[in-house]
Amino acid sequence: MLKYLFAVVMMIFMVRSWVVVQGVLYIMVFVFSLSVVGQFSLAGLGVGLGVDLISYVLILLSFWVVALIVGSSQKIYETSNFSAMFLFMNIVLLLSLIMTFSCTDYLLFYVCFESSLIPTLILILGWGYQPERLQAGVYMLFYTLFASLPLLVSFFVMYSVSNSLVFKLVDVISGVGLNYLVWYLCSIFAFVVKLPMFVVHLWLPKAHVEAPVAGSMILAGVLLKLGGYGIIRVAPVFLGIGCMFSWIWVSLGVIGGVIVGVMCLRQVDMKALIAYSSVAHMGLVMCGLMLFSWWGLTGAVVVMIGHGLCSSGLFCIANMVYERVSSRSLSVSKGLMNLMPSMALWWFLLSAGNMAAPPTLNLLGEISLIISVVSWSKVSCVGVGLLSFFSACYTLYLFSMSQHGKFFSSVYSCCSGQVREYLVLFLHWVPLNILILKPGFLMYL
Repeated sequence: MLKYLFAVVMMIFMVRSWVVVQGVLYIMVFVFSLSVVGQFSLAGLGVGLGVDLISYVLILLSFWVVALIVGSSQKIYETSNFSAMFLFMNIVLLLSLIMTFSCTDYLLFYVCFESSLIPTLILILGWGYQPERLQAGVYMLFYTLFASLPLLVSFFVMYSVSNSLVFKLVDVISGVGLNYLVWYLCSIFAFVVKLPMFVVHLWLPKAHVEAPVAGSMILAGVLLKLGGYGIIRVAPVFLGIGCMFSWIWVSLGVIGGVIVGVMCLRQVDMKALIAYSSVAHMGLVMCGLMLFSWWGLTGAVVVMIGHGLCSSGLFCIANMVYERVSSRSLSVSKGLMNLMPSMALWWFLLSAGNMAAPPTLNLLGEISLIISVVSWSKVSCVGVGLLSFFSACYTLYLFSMSQHGKFFSSVYSCCSGQVREYLVLFLHWVPLNILILKPGFLMYL
């Protein structure tokens, strides 16, 4: 699989055709799917690399989102002199994500986990829209590095205790002392920042607002899932102390999701509203992962996949509006149904996915998460109910404010949509609504 990625990198500089690169990425999705079901061998991945079902679906999501990024970033290809470098950064980011999801060693996982920060930072600084992108990049860099350096020390200590850093072979005797608590927090904190958890989420809206459409789509689609994937791999090592302090994470996830839902209702920036909604959804994902139950794990993985497709599609369609109206403000870009009536259907379909309406994949995941949280504590019914209520509220607020009302007087005409844009939105929506027809794969998680 890695040799195919290197072939794509060489093709970027030889052909410089975005259509060819996008087609090759879709072919790689097909080849990778066949390799997992046994038609091709995965031995070419290399020593220390391998996949299980969770890694498999996240790698497929990475391929899919990067291919859609190439299709939605046509304006960069038309206006930028560094379009080949833009493609190269996306392929490097895809390579680091595949390596992260394929690792079976904690130290290699850390290296690949942190290496994804570099191309993301270059995308924000190089192709962002506003001068504030420098501040957003510094925010993201320091939040991530501040949280991840204790994780590296934790892995070294883990190796000294168990003489191994291979997944499921690390044997740590759980204790209840202060040393174990600090060790546990150092191991988990990097992933809850990447998720991100409420309280340490401030880097995410800034990064989303200032990033280009490619940066927003890859952040919402895949990079936030690195936090959940890291918790899946690291938290079982500290099972005893993790169960003891799970009430802290569940409380932060549920209460933080409600607070962020209220904050979404006062946003006037379209991309900021979608970014804050990601924080609310990921708070519920963290609750499911920290409960160490089968319902929580499966619901978290399904919501991560569904949110990756839905949120990426929302950022994509918000960028289409920005390219026409030159504003992300809901006050300026309202009444879009009068200007782009055919695009209103895709706004509705993706907004329905964001509020977990049937038949989207988010509905299946959120039902599993709600079952896990409510079965853990009946008191959490109130918080989970409010979180679901505000999720519907801010999604309806986004849809009604953007589509209805009298359009801004300076906006007199614009293109209702191109075939390429409808294709990208269609490829976001189809997996989001088709995968729920085969929920049996959850039995193998």
